[in-house]
Amino acid sequence: MPTCTELDLSADVIDVRDIIARYEELEELQESGDYLETPDCELSELRKLLTELEGADGGDEQWRGDWYPVTLIRDSHFKAYAQQLAEDIGAVDADAKWPHNCIDWTHAARELQYDYTCVNVAGVTYYTR
Repeated sequence: MPTCTELDLSADVIDVRDIIARYEELEELQESGDYLETPDCELSELRKLLTELEGADGGDEQWRGDWYPVTLIRDSHFKAYAQQLAEDIGAVDADAKWPHNCIDWTHAARELQYDYTCVNVAGVTYYTR
């Protein structure tokens, strides 16, 4: 029996490579006829999502001749993402004391979002770059 790629389209962060892997898995199942339930609905939704992401702001992942953004960040998680990104790139020190620990992260996240594109995933807004 084929393995099933885990894909949570409600996660805080989604990796496009997981979407692609699940899409390819469903394609293979559809082509082989080796499935109990038809994957057509899920396959159609993933195709729609991949079409929306195709070529979005260049992208870092190449698949079937097009480029896709690797990371999708859920809107409700974007503030935490912005803070972690700032720490990861050395823009802030996670152990900093006042006044460096007084950043308005809601405002910082909103400003960072200007460099990102919105996409809809199963009715939820995600940002990608």
